[in-house]
Amino acid sequence: MRILITVAAMTLAAMTTEGQSVFRINQVGYLPDDHKVAVFMSDRRCADIDFSISDGHIRPDSVIRSGKWGEMNTARVYFSSITKPGKYRLVATDRKSGDMIDSTTVYIGKDAYSRISLNELPLNYMRQQRCGYNPVHDTTCHQHDGYLVLSGENDGTHYDVSGGWHDASDYLQYLTTSANAVYQLMFAYRMTPEVWKDLYDSSGRRGANGVPDILDEARWGLEWMCRMNPKEDLYFNQIADDRDHRFVGKPQNDTVNYGYGAGTGRPIYPVSGEPYGLKKYKNRSTGEASSLGKFASAFALGAEVFADIDPEFAAEIGRRALPAYLRGKKYPGVSQTAPCSSPYFYEEDNWVDDMELAATMLKRNKDAVKYGRVEPVSPWMGADSARHYQWYPFVNLGHYELAKSGNKKISSEFRDNMRNGLRQVAERGNKNPFRFGVPFVWCSNNLTVGFITQAMLYRELTGDNSFIEAETSARDWLFGLNPWGQTMIIMPEGTVQSSPCDPHSAMTDITVAGQPGRNGITGGLVDGPVYDTIFNSLWGVHLRNNDKFAPYQGRAVYHDDFSDYSSNEPTMDGTASLTFMLGRLCR
Repeated sequence: MRILITVAAMTLAAMTTEGQSVFRINQVGYLPDDHKVAVFMSDRRCADIDFSISDGHIRPDSVIRSGKWGEMNTARVYFSSITKPGKYRLVATDRKSGDMIDSTTVYIGKDAYSRISLNELPLNYMRQQRCGYNPVHDTTCHQHDGYLVLSGENDGTHYDVSGGWHDASDYLQYLTTSANAVYQLMFAYRMTPEVWKDLYDSSGRRGANGVPDILDEARWGLEWMCRMNPKEDLYFNQIADDRDHRFVGKPQNDTVNYGYGAGTGRPIYPVSGEPYGLKKYKNRSTGEASSLGKFASAFALGAEVFADIDPEFAAEIGRRALPAYLRGKKYPGVSQTAPCSSPYFYEEDNWVDDMELAATMLKRNKDAVKYGRVEPVSPWMGADSARHYQWYPFVNLGHYELAKSGNKKISSEFRDNMRNGLRQVAERGNKNPFRFGVPFVWCSNNLTVGFITQAMLYRELTGDNSFIEAETSARDWLFGLNPWGQTMIIMPEGTVQSSPCDPHSAMTDITVAGQPGRNGITGGLVDGPVYDTIFNSLWGVHLRNNDKFAPYQGRAVYHDDFSDYSSNEPTMDGTASLTFMLGRLCR
């Protein structure tokens, strides 16, 4: 088959189709040197389709008919050889009927991502998720938090733990996800400091304050983490629990009664190495190191990043890093989040990755190597399924720190570890038309960002391009090159063809917002597609609207529907994890 490319724009007359035929592309655009692919989906035979690109002087690389997704036939159209900046049109023509199916505009340019300051978008969502003073609502919430529980004779003790971020559509707050978000924000800044703007002040309101906005957001999280560590030997893991779900509305109107009066304070759960829960359901905690390692790594990196910006603050958080790390060594194991009235919690099973990263930040590399050898590959990378947040964080940045070690033997070992994880995901991706190898577990998009992060770091560190197709397939997946043709980041109006417009967020629910729409939450990364078995098993998941993506559903499903919290709920930590990738793409 031949693909034609013409310099002049094509005028496509009488665009008619029967059945379902669509192109899926990266709707934001492609960088000139990118590995460029589009996927064509159709209920027609792809063997009967001719493809062209609107510029006829260059032959494309290849077209591969790549099997089925659900009931749809697919073909992968490769066009990496087109490097000239500009706008192009992909066209598919049915030889038998003469029908033509036209894609949206394909954009190629060095500014594909930077032209809309894409790296800044996640910070919009992070500001929207702020607890305490919220600049989006210009008001305060949850001012009475909180009261210690499951702490024996200290039950009921009040501590000021205001601040931080709400986790997702609900208003719970977790050290697990918040500490990872803090680290990811600072890591993104450290890796690409030149791309971050200063448009907002420390409170999140419009107006420069001399500090990049990404660090204002990281500091907001760090200050909350200090409140979650009120004494050297006291660490908190969670604020509120699933009773939170009784309320749907704006956070300042939260009226849930946890036993202290309606809206007058929420429970604080301590970091604990013992299984716990206030009601029927309990977690499976075994130690404290998973949380304490996260405390330590975030405090240690914060001390480095803020050293010149605010030396006093840097010294304060720096002093907290080593005690947290040493306590983690003393109490190995996982401290999981707490369920209450329902069986759902973050089922984190691994902890050596947290201690490995903390050790690298504290320059205790012998410890780091020891921890890293326990878990050479993040376990999800070799798995087809996982429990909710079973292996977290989804990228082990401790491996990266060791992989760039000056010790050649250690560096080689951990580069191999990074490579082996990438290989397992890439091999799984070769089994489907989108070359997408991430398992479709709850929050699959968060795993996707973790994979992209590791792939980019490995490629930059080693110069090895073995996984470039897997890396770009995962990246493009987030920007619309997926079965549903939907970006997985809530984009500003008019920037892409299709973006979540009915996400599972209280801020967009018509009963709260007064009208459907994104309502200020642009930049949020939604959970992403899940296996249909997961969608069909979760409590309360349903659709309140017709499924506009019904023809494109397969073993994995995604719904742009408020009532599907399994695939369309934005999350704070997943959103923060985007910042490294987007910072790199916007250079």
